[in-house]
Amino acid sequence: MRIINGIKQAKKILSRQARRDMEYEQEPAVRRIIKDVRQRGDAALFDLTAKFDGAKLAKLEISRRQITTAYKKVDAKLVSALELAAGRITNFHEMQKQHALKSYTHGKTGWLVRPLEKVGVYAPGGTASYPSTVLMTALPAKVAGVREVILVTPPNKEGRIPPATLVAADIAGVDRVFAIGGAQAIAALAYGTESVPRVDKICGPGNIYVFLAKKLVYGVVDIDGLQGPSEVVVIADETANPDYCASDLLAQAEHGSLSQAILITSSRPLADRVIQAIEEQMKTLSRREIIKEALQDNGMIVIVESMEEAVELTNLYAPEHVLLLVKPGIAYEERLTNAGCIIYGQKATVAMSDYVSGPSHVLPTEGTARFSSPLNVLDFVKFTNVSSVGDALMNLAGEAAITIARAEGLDAHARAVELRLKNTRKPK
Repeated sequence: MRIINGIKQAKKILSRQARRDMEYEQEPAVRRIIKDVRQRGDAALFDLTAKFDGAKLAKLEISRRQITTAYKKVDAKLVSALELAAGRITNFHEMQKQHALKSYTHGKTGWLVRPLEKVGVYAPGGTASYPSTVLMTALPAKVAGVREVILVTPPNKEGRIPPATLVAADIAGVDRVFAIGGAQAIAALAYGTESVPRVDKICGPGNIYVFLAKKLVYGVVDIDGLQGPSEVVVIADETANPDYCASDLLAQAEHGSLSQAILITSSRPLADRVIQAIEEQMKTLSRREIIKEALQDNGMIVIVESMEEAVELTNLYAPEHVLLLVKPGIAYEERLTNAGCIIYGQKATVAMSDYVSGPSHVLPTEGTARFSSPLNVLDFVKFTNVSSVGDALMNLAGEAAITIARAEGLDAHARAVELRLKNTRKPK
Protein backbone atom coordinates (compact mmCIF):
# COMPACT_ATOMS: atom_id res chain seq x y z
CA MET A 1 0.00 0.00 0.00
CA ARG A 2 1.18 3.50 -0.74
CA ILE A 3 2.03 5.79 2.15
CA ILE A 4 0.89 9.40 1.67
CA ASN A 5 2.39 11.92 4.05
CA GLY A 6 0.48 15.11 4.82
CA ILE A 7 -2.84 16.62 3.84
CA LYS A 8 -1.45 18.64 0.91
CA GLN A 9 -0.30 15.61 -1.04
CA ALA A 10 -3.40 13.63 -0.02
CA LYS A 11 -5.76 16.32 -1.32
CA LYS A 12 -4.30 16.02 -4.81
CA ILE A 13 -4.93 12.28 -4.82
CA LEU A 14 -8.31 12.19 -3.07
CA SER A 15 -9.98 15.13 -4.81
CA ARG A 16 -11.22 12.79 -7.58
CA GLN A 17 -10.68 15.55 -10.14
CA ALA A 18 -8.93 12.96 -12.25
CA ARG A 19 -12.25 11.11 -12.50
CA ARG A 20 -13.43 13.00 -15.52
CA ASP A 21 -16.16 11.96 -17.90
CA MET A 22 -14.82 8.59 -18.97
CA GLU A 23 -15.30 6.93 -22.31
CA TYR A 24 -15.82 3.21 -21.97
CA GLU A 25 -14.70 0.85 -24.70
CA GLN A 26 -17.64 -1.44 -23.86
CA GLU A 27 -20.30 1.20 -24.60
CA PRO A 28 -20.78 0.45 -28.35
CA ALA A 29 -21.32 -3.23 -27.51
CA VAL A 30 -23.85 -2.32 -24.81
CA ARG A 31 -25.73 -0.11 -27.27
CA ARG A 32 -25.94 -3.03 -29.71
CA ILE A 33 -27.26 -5.34 -26.99
CA ILE A 34 -29.96 -2.86 -25.99
CA LYS A 35 -30.99 -2.38 -29.62
CA ASP A 36 -31.14 -6.13 -30.16
CA VAL A 37 -33.39 -6.66 -27.12
CA ARG A 38 -35.69 -3.84 -28.21
CA GLN A 39 -36.03 -5.28 -31.69
CA ARG A 40 -36.20 -9.03 -31.00
CA GLY A 41 -37.43 -9.28 -27.41
CA ASP A 42 -37.28 -12.76 -25.88
CA ALA A 43 -35.44 -14.21 -28.87
CA ALA A 44 -32.56 -11.81 -28.25
CA LEU A 45 -32.52 -12.70 -24.54
CA PHE A 46 -32.23 -16.43 -25.30
CA ASP A 47 -29.44 -15.83 -27.82
CA LEU A 48 -27.49 -13.39 -25.64
CA THR A 49 -27.75 -15.65 -22.58
CA ALA A 50 -26.32 -18.52 -24.61
CA LYS A 51 -23.57 -16.27 -25.95
CA PHE A 52 -22.47 -14.57 -22.72
CA ASP A 53 -23.47 -17.03 -20.00
CA GLY A 54 -23.08 -20.26 -21.96
CA ALA A 55 -26.61 -21.28 -20.93
CA LYS A 56 -29.26 -22.57 -23.34
CA LEU A 57 -32.51 -21.80 -21.57
CA ALA A 58 -35.89 -23.38 -22.20
CA LYS A 59 -37.63 -20.60 -20.25
CA LEU A 60 -36.54 -17.21 -19.00
CA GLU A 61 -38.70 -17.12 -15.88
CA ILE A 62 -37.99 -19.18 -12.77
CA SER A 63 -41.06 -21.10 -11.62
CA ARG A 64 -42.55 -20.99 -8.14
CA ARG A 65 -41.73 -24.69 -7.81
CA GLN A 66 -38.03 -24.03 -8.49
CA ILE A 67 -38.01 -21.37 -5.78
CA THR A 68 -39.69 -23.67 -3.27
CA THR A 69 -37.27 -26.49 -4.08
CA ALA A 70 -34.31 -24.15 -3.54
CA TYR A 71 -34.89 -24.27 0.22
CA LYS A 72 -33.88 -27.94 0.23
CA LYS A 73 -30.51 -27.05 -1.27
CA VAL A 74 -29.60 -24.26 1.16
CA ASP A 75 -28.16 -24.89 4.60
CA ALA A 76 -30.72 -24.16 7.33
CA LYS A 77 -28.21 -21.91 9.07
CA LEU A 78 -27.97 -19.70 5.99
CA VAL A 79 -31.77 -19.56 5.66
CA SER A 80 -32.00 -18.42 9.30
CA ALA A 81 -29.28 -15.83 8.73
CA LEU A 82 -31.09 -14.45 5.69
CA GLU A 83 -34.36 -14.30 7.63
CA LEU A 84 -32.66 -12.42 10.47
CA ALA A 85 -31.09 -9.97 8.02
CA ALA A 86 -34.42 -9.51 6.23
CA GLY A 87 -36.16 -8.70 9.50
CA ARG A 88 -33.62 -6.04 10.38
CA ILE A 89 -33.65 -4.53 6.87
CA THR A 90 -37.45 -4.43 6.92
CA ASN A 91 -37.57 -2.83 10.38
CA PHE A 92 -35.08 -0.14 9.38
CA HIS A 93 -37.05 0.82 6.29
CA GLU A 94 -40.40 0.63 8.07
CA MET A 95 -39.02 3.17 10.55
CA GLN A 96 -37.85 5.35 7.67
CA LYS A 97 -41.26 5.05 6.03
CA GLN A 98 -43.05 6.22 9.16
CA HIS A 99 -40.90 9.32 9.41
CA ALA A 100 -40.36 10.24 5.76
CA LEU A 101 -43.30 9.01 3.71
CA LYS A 102 -46.40 10.89 4.70
CA SER A 103 -48.80 12.70 2.43
CA TYR A 104 -49.30 16.22 3.71
CA THR A 105 -51.66 19.10 3.09
CA HIS A 106 -51.59 22.50 4.68
CA GLY A 107 -54.79 24.30 3.93
CA LYS A 108 -55.23 23.81 0.20
CA THR A 109 -51.69 22.81 -0.83
CA GLY A 110 -49.51 19.80 -0.15
CA TRP A 111 -48.35 16.54 -1.68
CA LEU A 112 -49.40 12.95 -2.15
CA VAL A 113 -46.94 10.07 -1.78
CA ARG A 114 -47.49 7.07 -4.04
CA PRO A 115 -45.34 3.95 -4.53
CA LEU A 116 -44.02 2.99 -7.95
CA GLU A 117 -45.95 0.15 -9.61
CA LYS A 118 -43.13 -2.03 -10.95
CA VAL A 119 -39.46 -2.14 -9.98
CA GLY A 120 -36.67 -4.31 -11.36
CA VAL A 121 -33.78 -5.36 -9.13
CA TYR A 122 -30.50 -6.75 -10.44
CA ALA A 123 -28.39 -9.20 -8.47
CA PRO A 124 -24.99 -10.30 -9.79
CA GLY A 125 -24.71 -14.06 -10.25
CA GLY A 126 -23.51 -16.67 -12.69
CA THR A 127 -20.59 -18.27 -10.87
CA ALA A 128 -21.34 -16.56 -7.54
CA SER A 129 -24.31 -15.98 -5.27
CA TYR A 130 -25.26 -12.66 -3.70
CA PRO A 131 -28.43 -13.22 -1.69
CA SER A 132 -27.67 -10.16 0.44
CA THR A 133 -28.05 -7.91 -2.62
CA VAL A 134 -31.51 -9.35 -3.24
CA LEU A 135 -32.57 -8.46 0.31
CA MET A 136 -30.99 -5.02 0.20
CA THR A 137 -32.74 -4.01 -3.03
CA ALA A 138 -36.10 -5.80 -2.89
CA LEU A 139 -37.05 -5.19 0.75
CA PRO A 140 -36.94 -1.37 0.68
CA ALA A 141 -39.15 -1.52 -2.43
CA LYS A 142 -41.62 -3.84 -0.72
CA VAL A 143 -41.75 -1.68 2.41
CA ALA A 144 -42.41 1.38 0.24
CA GLY A 145 -45.45 -0.40 -1.22
CA VAL A 146 -44.22 -1.26 -4.71
CA ARG A 147 -46.86 -3.53 -6.23
CA GLU A 148 -44.51 -5.78 -8.23
CA VAL A 149 -40.80 -6.42 -7.69
CA ILE A 150 -38.99 -8.33 -10.45
CA LEU A 151 -35.57 -9.88 -9.95
CA VAL A 152 -33.13 -10.48 -12.81
CA THR A 153 -29.92 -12.38 -12.23
CA PRO A 154 -27.60 -14.29 -14.60
CA PRO A 155 -27.73 -18.09 -14.70
CA ASN A 156 -24.79 -20.47 -14.56
CA LYS A 157 -23.83 -22.60 -17.57
CA GLU A 158 -26.53 -25.13 -16.65
CA GLY A 159 -29.12 -22.37 -16.76
CA ARG A 160 -29.68 -22.41 -13.00
CA ILE A 161 -29.84 -19.64 -10.43
CA PRO A 162 -27.95 -20.21 -7.16
CA PRO A 163 -30.43 -21.64 -4.61
CA ALA A 164 -29.44 -19.05 -1.98
CA THR A 165 -30.43 -16.26 -4.38
CA LEU A 166 -33.85 -17.86 -4.92
CA VAL A 167 -34.36 -18.33 -1.17
CA ALA A 168 -33.47 -14.68 -0.57
CA ALA A 169 -35.92 -13.65 -3.29
CA ASP A 170 -38.68 -15.62 -1.60
CA ILE A 171 -37.87 -14.20 1.84
CA ALA A 172 -37.90 -10.67 0.38
CA GLY A 173 -41.27 -11.18 -1.30
CA VAL A 174 -39.99 -10.84 -4.86
CA ASP A 175 -42.88 -11.42 -7.26
CA ARG A 176 -41.08 -12.78 -10.33
CA VAL A 177 -37.54 -14.01 -11.06
CA PHE A 178 -35.86 -14.17 -14.48
CA ALA A 179 -32.64 -15.97 -15.35
CA ILE A 180 -31.08 -13.19 -17.37
CA GLY A 181 -28.11 -10.96 -16.62
CA GLY A 182 -25.83 -8.35 -18.08
CA ALA A 183 -26.85 -5.47 -20.31
CA GLN A 184 -29.60 -7.61 -21.86
CA ALA A 185 -31.38 -7.90 -18.50
CA ILE A 186 -31.33 -4.13 -18.03
CA ALA A 187 -32.66 -3.60 -21.56
CA ALA A 188 -35.46 -6.11 -20.97
CA LEU A 189 -36.55 -4.33 -17.78
CA ALA A 190 -36.37 -0.91 -19.42
CA TYR A 191 -38.30 -1.71 -22.60
CA GLY A 192 -40.13 -4.95 -21.83
CA THR A 193 -40.28 -8.14 -23.91
CA GLU A 194 -42.87 -10.86 -24.45
CA SER A 195 -41.96 -12.38 -21.08
CA VAL A 196 -40.31 -9.61 -19.09
CA PRO A 197 -42.52 -6.71 -18.03
CA ARG A 198 -41.37 -3.14 -18.42
CA VAL A 199 -40.61 -1.53 -15.06
CA ASP A 200 -40.55 2.01 -13.70
CA LYS A 201 -37.16 1.80 -12.01
CA ILE A 202 -34.07 -0.45 -12.04
CA CYS A 203 -31.91 -0.95 -8.96
CA GLY A 204 -28.86 -2.95 -7.99
CA PRO A 205 -25.14 -3.19 -8.74
CA GLY A 206 -23.44 -5.14 -11.54
CA ASN A 207 -20.43 -5.30 -13.79
CA ILE A 208 -19.35 -2.68 -16.32
CA TYR A 209 -21.98 -3.86 -18.84
CA VAL A 210 -24.75 -3.48 -16.29
CA PHE A 211 -23.34 -0.10 -15.26
CA LEU A 212 -23.35 1.18 -18.85
CA ALA A 213 -26.75 -0.29 -19.67
CA LYS A 214 -28.30 1.48 -16.67
CA LYS A 215 -26.64 4.69 -17.79
CA LEU A 216 -28.01 4.34 -21.32
CA VAL A 217 -31.62 3.48 -20.40
CA TYR A 218 -31.90 6.22 -17.79
CA GLY A 219 -34.72 8.52 -18.84
CA VAL A 220 -36.72 5.63 -20.28
CA VAL A 221 -36.80 4.33 -16.72
CA ASP A 222 -35.41 5.65 -13.46
CA ILE A 223 -32.32 4.06 -11.92
CA ASP A 224 -30.98 4.02 -8.38
CA GLY A 225 -27.54 5.24 -9.44
CA LEU A 226 -24.37 4.11 -11.15
CA GLN A 227 -22.45 2.04 -8.63
CA GLY A 228 -18.75 1.69 -9.29
CA PRO A 229 -16.05 -0.23 -7.44
CA SER A 230 -16.48 -0.56 -3.68
CA GLU A 231 -14.73 1.94 -1.37
CA VAL A 232 -13.86 2.36 2.28
CA VAL A 233 -12.09 5.06 4.23
CA VAL A 234 -11.01 3.89 7.66
CA ILE A 235 -10.43 6.81 10.02
CA ALA A 236 -8.30 5.61 12.92
CA ASP A 237 -6.51 7.27 15.80
CA GLU A 238 -3.77 5.97 18.09
CA THR A 239 -6.30 3.96 20.12
CA ALA A 240 -7.44 1.84 17.16
CA ASN A 241 -6.88 -1.90 17.02
CA PRO A 242 -4.50 -2.48 14.06
CA ASP A 243 -6.00 -5.93 13.42
CA TYR A 244 -9.46 -4.36 13.09
CA CYS A 245 -8.13 -1.73 10.68
CA ALA A 246 -6.37 -4.35 8.57
CA SER A 247 -9.37 -6.69 8.47
CA ASP A 248 -11.66 -4.03 7.00
CA LEU A 249 -9.13 -2.86 4.44
CA LEU A 250 -8.73 -6.49 3.34
CA ALA A 251 -12.49 -7.04 3.30
CA GLN A 252 -12.98 -4.08 0.98
CA ALA A 253 -10.13 -5.14 -1.31
CA GLU A 254 -11.71 -8.60 -1.52
CA HIS A 255 -14.52 -7.19 -3.69
CA GLY A 256 -12.24 -6.82 -6.69
CA SER A 257 -9.04 -5.39 -8.08
CA LEU A 258 -10.61 -1.93 -8.56
CA SER A 259 -11.75 -1.62 -4.93
CA GLN A 260 -10.54 1.40 -2.97
CA ALA A 261 -9.20 0.69 0.54
CA ILE A 262 -7.86 3.75 2.37
CA LEU A 263 -6.66 4.28 5.93
CA ILE A 264 -6.39 7.85 7.23
CA THR A 265 -4.67 8.18 10.58
CA SER A 266 -2.82 10.68 12.71
CA SER A 267 -0.62 7.90 14.15
CA ARG A 268 2.43 6.70 12.21
CA PRO A 269 3.02 3.83 14.68
CA LEU A 270 -0.53 2.61 14.05
CA ALA A 271 0.05 2.77 10.28
CA ASP A 272 3.14 0.58 10.63
CA ARG A 273 1.25 -1.97 12.74
CA VAL A 274 -1.62 -2.03 10.24
CA ILE A 275 0.77 -2.85 7.39
CA GLN A 276 2.15 -5.76 9.41
CA ALA A 277 -1.37 -6.96 10.24
CA ILE A 278 -2.38 -6.85 6.56
CA GLU A 279 0.56 -9.00 5.54
CA GLU A 280 -0.18 -11.52 8.28
CA GLN A 281 -3.96 -11.75 7.73
CA MET A 282 -3.68 -11.95 3.95
CA LYS A 283 -1.79 -15.25 4.10
CA THR A 284 -4.94 -17.23 4.98
CA LEU A 285 -7.46 -15.50 2.69
CA SER A 286 -8.78 -17.36 -0.35
CA ARG A 287 -8.93 -14.22 -2.53
CA ARG A 288 -5.47 -12.97 -1.59
CA GLU A 289 -4.33 -12.48 -5.20
CA ILE A 290 -7.29 -10.17 -5.91
CA ILE A 291 -6.71 -8.41 -2.57
CA LYS A 292 -3.02 -7.95 -3.30
CA GLU A 293 -3.77 -6.36 -6.67
CA ALA A 294 -6.42 -4.03 -5.20
CA LEU A 295 -4.16 -2.86 -2.38
CA GLN A 296 -1.22 -2.40 -4.69
CA ASP A 297 -3.17 -0.38 -7.26
CA ASN A 298 -5.76 1.45 -5.15
CA GLY A 299 -4.90 1.00 -1.48
CA MET A 300 -3.22 3.73 0.52
CA ILE A 301 -2.43 4.90 4.03
CA VAL A 302 -2.59 8.65 4.61
CA ILE A 303 -0.71 10.12 7.56
CA VAL A 304 -2.19 13.43 8.76
CA GLU A 305 -1.40 15.86 11.57
CA SER A 306 -4.81 15.68 13.24
CA MET A 307 -8.19 13.96 13.14
CA GLU A 308 -9.69 17.23 11.88
CA GLU A 309 -7.55 16.79 8.75
CA ALA A 310 -8.77 13.19 8.49
CA VAL A 311 -12.38 14.39 8.45
CA GLU A 312 -11.57 17.09 5.89
CA LEU A 313 -9.96 14.58 3.53
CA THR A 314 -12.83 12.14 3.92
CA ASN A 315 -15.41 14.80 3.08
CA LEU A 316 -13.33 15.70 0.02
CA TYR A 317 -13.18 12.08 -1.13
CA ALA A 318 -16.89 11.37 -0.34
CA PRO A 319 -16.51 7.60 -0.03
CA GLU A 320 -19.07 4.82 -0.11
CA HIS A 321 -18.18 3.64 3.43
CA VAL A 322 -16.53 5.41 6.33
CA LEU A 323 -15.39 3.25 9.23
CA LEU A 324 -14.61 5.12 12.45
CA LEU A 325 -12.09 3.34 14.67
CA VAL A 326 -11.49 6.13 17.14
CA LYS A 327 -11.72 6.76 20.86
CA PRO A 328 -15.32 7.28 22.04
CA GLY A 329 -16.74 10.62 23.04
CA ILE A 330 -16.01 12.57 19.86
CA ALA A 331 -18.91 12.76 17.42
CA TYR A 332 -16.98 12.45 14.17
CA GLU A 333 -20.11 11.17 12.42
CA GLU A 334 -21.70 14.61 12.81
CA ARG A 335 -18.78 16.25 11.00
CA LEU A 336 -18.72 13.75 8.13
CA THR A 337 -20.99 15.36 5.57
CA ASN A 338 -20.06 13.32 2.47
CA ALA A 339 -20.39 9.57 2.96
CA GLY A 340 -22.70 6.83 1.80
CA CYS A 341 -22.59 5.06 5.15
CA ILE A 342 -20.85 5.78 8.45
CA ILE A 343 -20.06 2.84 10.72
CA TYR A 344 -18.91 3.42 14.27
CA GLY A 345 -18.98 1.75 17.67
CA GLN A 346 -16.92 -0.53 19.83
CA LYS A 347 -16.98 -3.43 17.35
CA ALA A 348 -17.50 -1.42 14.17
CA THR A 349 -16.92 -3.19 10.84
CA VAL A 350 -18.34 -2.57 7.37
CA ALA A 351 -19.20 -6.27 7.04
CA MET A 352 -21.98 -6.01 9.62
CA SER A 353 -23.46 -3.07 7.73
CA ASP A 354 -23.16 -5.01 4.48
CA TYR A 355 -25.31 -7.83 5.77
CA VAL A 356 -27.34 -7.40 8.94
CA SER A 357 -27.34 -3.89 10.43
CA GLY A 358 -30.47 -2.82 8.56
CA PRO A 359 -29.71 0.01 6.09
CA SER A 360 -29.29 -1.02 2.45
CA HIS A 361 -25.75 -1.74 1.31
CA VAL A 362 -26.48 -0.26 -2.13
CA LEU A 363 -24.56 2.99 -1.67
CA PRO A 364 -23.22 5.91 -3.72
CA THR A 365 -19.66 5.45 -4.98
CA GLU A 366 -17.11 7.40 -7.03
CA GLY A 367 -17.61 10.55 -4.95
CA THR A 368 -21.35 10.75 -5.65
CA ALA A 369 -22.02 10.75 -1.90
CA ARG A 370 -21.56 14.51 -2.27
CA PHE A 371 -25.05 14.69 -3.76
CA SER A 372 -26.75 11.29 -3.63
CA SER A 373 -28.03 8.85 -1.03
CA PRO A 374 -28.08 5.15 -0.22
CA LEU A 375 -30.93 3.09 -1.60
CA ASN A 376 -33.96 3.62 0.66
CA VAL A 377 -37.76 3.77 0.65
CA LEU A 378 -37.73 7.22 -0.93
CA ASP A 379 -36.28 5.62 -4.07
CA PHE A 380 -39.49 3.67 -4.58
CA VAL A 381 -42.12 6.38 -4.30
CA LYS A 382 -43.08 9.45 -6.25
CA PHE A 383 -44.54 12.71 -4.96
CA THR A 384 -47.52 14.42 -6.58
CA ASN A 385 -48.06 18.07 -5.72
CA VAL A 386 -51.60 19.17 -4.84
CA SER A 387 -52.88 22.73 -5.08
CA SER A 388 -56.48 23.90 -4.62
CA VAL A 389 -57.27 27.30 -6.12
CA GLY A 390 -60.30 29.17 -4.80
CA ASP A 391 -61.42 32.71 -4.03
CA ALA A 392 -59.02 33.16 -1.12
CA LEU A 393 -55.89 32.28 -3.10
CA MET A 394 -57.10 34.27 -6.13
CA ASN A 395 -57.64 37.39 -4.03
CA LEU A 396 -54.28 36.93 -2.33
CA ALA A 397 -52.05 36.15 -5.30
CA GLY A 398 -53.99 36.42 -8.56
CA GLU A 399 -52.62 39.83 -9.50
CA ALA A 400 -49.09 38.63 -8.76
CA ALA A 401 -49.57 35.67 -11.11
CA ILE A 402 -50.83 37.99 -13.85
CA THR A 403 -47.85 40.31 -13.39
CA ILE A 404 -45.31 37.49 -13.60
CA ALA A 405 -47.03 35.98 -16.66
CA ARG A 406 -46.99 39.35 -18.50
CA ALA A 407 -43.30 39.81 -17.62
CA GLU A 408 -42.54 36.45 -19.20
CA GLY A 409 -44.56 37.28 -22.34
CA LEU A 410 -47.11 34.52 -21.68
CA ASP A 411 -50.39 36.31 -22.39
CA ALA A 412 -52.51 33.16 -22.34
CA HIS A 413 -51.30 32.41 -18.81
CA ALA A 414 -52.21 35.93 -17.70
CA ARG A 415 -55.62 35.76 -19.36
CA ALA A 416 -56.44 32.42 -17.74
CA VAL A 417 -55.97 34.04 -14.32
CA GLU A 418 -57.76 37.29 -15.31
CA LEU A 419 -60.89 35.40 -16.39
CA ARG A 420 -61.16 33.78 -13.02
CA LEU A 421 -60.19 36.86 -11.05
CA LYS A 422 -63.12 38.75 -12.53
CA ASN A 423 -65.50 36.18 -11.11
CA THR A 424 -63.86 36.00 -7.70
CA ARG A 425 -65.85 37.11 -4.66
CA LYS A 426 -64.11 39.77 -2.62
CA PRO A 427 -63.77 39.05 1.09
CA LYS A 428 -66.15 41.04 3.29
